[in-house]
Amino acid sequence: MTLKEDVFEHGPDPDNPGWRNWNLKDPTLFNGAVMGKLITRVDPDGPSGPRARLRMFPQRRHENLQGIIHGAVTLSLIDISLFTTMHTLGSGNAGPSVTLELSTQFVGGGDPARPLDAVTEIVRETGKLVFVRGMVEQDGDIIASFSGIVRKMQPRA
Repeated sequence: MTLKEDVFEHGPDPDNPGWRNWNLKDPTLFNGAVMGKLITRVDPDGPSGPRARLRMFPQRRHENLQGIIHGAVTLSLIDISLFTTMHTLGSGNAGPSVTLELSTQFVGGGDPARPLDAVTEIVRETGKLVFVRGMVEQDGDIIASFSGIVRKMQPRA
């Protein structure tokens, strides 16, 4: 399968000024079918430089039996955020890339009544790898910290 950049919707989000869409045009694929609407922006004032922010809007389907955001949903947001970071802060096309490693520490429960943000920065980017670290937060409440490595893949012909 050839992956083209036009499979994504990256335009401005009219409901959230300053944010851009981060959605696949096919809503039946994982991101849309499981995660729902995703939006992103770049925060220019991080302690180490610019940070990418990926936001989801939790729904009842994202809750676990305790009424908090399911850990698998948080992990999915984190994984997607690696590619958002690569696209918005790094070298560009994140589509044909793959996650090599993801390390996550859960430190709190996510409140399904508030948007959930993965806030990330690039630690280092090489010709074939992108090293990312970040936090998942809700209005300053930390839900998880993480680091990940993405392998840049060449698009198939």
